[in-house]
Amino acid sequence: MYKIPTLVEMLEAGVHFGHQKSRWHPKMKEYIFTERAGVHVIDLEKTQVKLGEALEAAKRMASEGRQILFATTKPQAREIVKNAAMDCGMPYLVDRWVGGLLTNFPELKKLLKKYLSLKEQQTKGELGKYTKKEQLEIAQKLEKMDRSLGGLASLDKLPDALFIPALQKEKTAVTEANRMGVPIIGVCDTNANPDHATYVIPANDDAVKSIQLIVGLVAGAIKEGREEFEKKKSFAEQKEGEKKLETGNTKLGIRIMNQES
Repeated sequence: MYKIPTLVEMLEAGVHFGHQKSRWHPKMKEYIFTERAGVHVIDLEKTQVKLGEALEAAKRMASEGRQILFATTKPQAREIVKNAAMDCGMPYLVDRWVGGLLTNFPELKKLLKKYLSLKEQQTKGELGKYTKKEQLEIAQKLEKMDRSLGGLASLDKLPDALFIPALQKEKTAVTEANRMGVPIIGVCDTNANPDHATYVIPANDDAVKSIQLIVGLVAGAIKEGREEFEKKKSFAEQKEGEKKLETGNTKLGIRIMNQES
């Protein structure tokens, strides 16, 4: 069971450090505790509450079999986000945002299909039919596609939600999600507009320890939700199997009775 971190744990991770007062977004006012040396300090008691709401939402969505796309282009967050997404079985994007990913998803599906086809040919050793020059071009193309599309391979439909560990940084992703009505679980530093997130997590989005803490918690909540989903799915399949067996036995019994009569 995921656990909301204590105030001390969040302080140690630097979750409370915001940006300079001159860079703040007025709509973050309710989440700011005070100002020290020209830097805003986030109210961690409010962070606890909002974090709890976000984690519950992430767990619930995962328990319903929904896909949550992890997205960041922040250098210090890329590996953290990639590893967390892989750990909880969710798609991820940690390179530049693919324009139209949400607003023109059919085109992305075509691109993914082409990418997966090339990957399959590579795995099966079928690229040998091309000239050396063509093989080099394909290898370079695949390397580029691996970076931009590798984490999206499991995305067969529009994601049900986005998890963005730095809302202010991912403006294109936020714009597309808002336009398409895709919910956002977003970490909002003091310079972000919280209105753009469905579930706001007021926190430092720059410090590595803060990123690790928040991303790890979201991934943990999703894992719990996925476990619940798999249990429900397994139970449903078992009941369906029992029902089919019962139906088959009934039909067999009827046939035997008909033959005897």
